[in-house]
Amino acid sequence: MRIFVDTANFDDIKKAYDMGILAGVTTNPSLIAKETGVRYEDRLREIAEYCKGIESISAEVFGETAEEMVKEGLAFHEIADNITVKLPMTPEGLKACRQLTEKGITTNVTLVFTAAQALLAGRAGATYVSPFIGRLEDVAKGSGVELIGKIAEIFREHDIKTNILAASIRSVEHVEDAALAGANVGTMPYKVIEAMTKHPKTAEGLTTFAADAEKYRSNLKK
Repeated sequence: MRIFVDTANFDDIKKAYDMGILAGVTTNPSLIAKETGVRYEDRLREIAEYCKGIESISAEVFGETAEEMVKEGLAFHEIADNITVKLPMTPEGLKACRQLTEKGITTNVTLVFTAAQALLAGRAGATYVSPFIGRLEDVAKGSGVELIGKIAEIFREHDIKTNILAASIRSVEHVEDAALAGANVGTMPYKVIEAMTKHPKTAEGLTTFAADAEKYRSNLKK
């Protein structure tokens, strides 16, 4: 499963990218609203310039009609070739998805909560479909990862090439479970990526190694 970071905070994006594990970035209007005084297009340009070679930078549209979404998507795509246009799971969003796909632009259909919605996104030609694990579990505990598995099975059965992008990931357990269930991509806050690096035994081992290294340096001075 490839790792995307879900944020518009440039410092968090740089930290994830510099770790050498980042395949993409996902953003949305809620995330960009937290970044005071930042224009959406400027932040997308910053990400594209710093994160060389990543697979995807999802930029969510604001429009409500397919015409508006396509216009925004084309403008986003002019910023960088690896910008993926993030579209809502609505009839107009699917319509825009098909039109943008036919123009060779990658798309991400978001706010997906059922396998039926994912199937529609796949048939509309979406590059990615984003089922929301955490938000679904807020109302139906335990069903988020099950949804990933169900979508993966449907896509295999019907040879749908759309990537399953597990979203609303809130914990390391979510990451592990989504990967096992068949998600191609997981997008998560930087704090979850950071948590993935940690374990009590890792910290214990580092403390021991540091103490032994100090003993070694002391012995050299004798």
